Amino acid sequence: MAPEHGRLPNPPSLREFPFNVFMRLLPQGDIRATAGQHESFRRYADLGDPLADDVVAMIQRLPTGVGRAMFETAVEQGIEAVPDAPEELRAFFASIDDEPYWLDHDKLDLAARVSMRTGVVGIGLALPGLALTGGYLASKADKPLVGTGDLYRMAPRRLNETATWYIDVTSPGGLRRFAPGFTGTVRVRLMHALVRAAMNRREDWDYDEWDAPVNQVQLAGTLMLFSLANLAGCQAMGMRFSDRERDAVFHFWRYVGLLMGVHPELVPTSEADTWRLFWLEADTEFEPDEDSLRLAQALHANRHEGPVTELARAYLSSYSRLILGKSNADRLGLVDSKPLQAAVLATSAVNRVFDLRRVVPGMTWLSEELGQRARLGLVTRGMAVTGGDRSYGRHDTLAAVG
Repeated sequence: MAPEHGRLPNPPSLREFPFNVFMRLLPQGDIRATAGQHESFRRYADLGDPLADDVVAMIQRLPTGVGRAMFETAVEQGIEAVPDAPEELRAFFASIDDEPYWLDHDKLDLAARVSMRTGVVGIGLALPGLALTGGYLASKADKPLVGTGDLYRMAPRRLNETATWYIDVTSPGGLRRFAPGFTGTVRVRLMHALVRAAMNRREDWDYDEWDAPVNQVQLAGTLMLFSLANLAGCQAMGMRFSDRERDAVFHFWRYVGLLMGVHPELVPTSEADTWRLFWLEADTEFEPDEDSLRLAQALHANRHEGPVTELARAYLSSYSRLILGKSNADRLGLVDSKPLQAAVLATSAVNRVFDLRRVVPGMTWLSEELGQRARLGLVTRGMAVTGGDRSYGRHDTLAAVG
């Protein structure tokens, strides 16, 4: 594809199958950036989340446990419940509690129902198999993950914590001020800031090669994984979404992006914006290395947990291989099982052909309810096995200086 109107050529990662096909079929119009847009985007690779970073500095300044306790009180009861709250905390929660004028609660409700309907396909395939595994292709963003714990022990725990947060957020009413999805998102934002502070103290952090740790480009990329990648991953398995549903989903994640601390200039306002963000992320971040391989192996590796679990893990790897393409799958060390890849394709075809929502009245509501029950059951079992923690309290030690 030759450059037009000053647009840059597609990066190598988008010229290979299947992304070269996706690029022709899925986005509406030319999503390539100009050189000016590329330069503007890259400036955000040096920026963290100033409001959250100030809260971490506050926690470090106060006696151990005091700052975190203030934060938790404000999360659960509001900033008014914190006597003599420090200015850093007031500024942070003023931003959190500032509801944007464009927020449409009906769209939030619809997006939650759509997410419920994706059920096990969304939480068991699209999230780990495309969003998380595909996210490992961004090697700069992998560095903090590799630097904060035993990979083989932490990968399943992180997956279940992420899935639990995702379900909290996308359940009905999950983004109301004191609902688990809202409060969980605020805690995730603080966790990112704690990790960022710890990485900034590392003497071996390579700013020239890795950019600033947990920077705005990476936060925006994470947001994109939960919106665009999750929808695309479910579509690949035969699920259908109307234009109205898709619009609601991207509106939903626009609001989550603000709560997560993504800079307003980077938060996509629509699906079209998200595709343009995807192009920039692919061009600047999709550079897998040895850490990408290590993280993917930690998530997908056979842990001898029994034949059923091993088969499910191999099925997930086959799904990832199909949707990420041979080159990316090889870079991530994903198993190449032709029979299981055929099984994934057959499942997708069956789902597409036998979509009862088109012919059976009330089937959409039933699929939403059954999907919610299935995904809740899946993550409840996962959290029990891996010992996940909704508070992310283990990251508090990262606030310690010295």
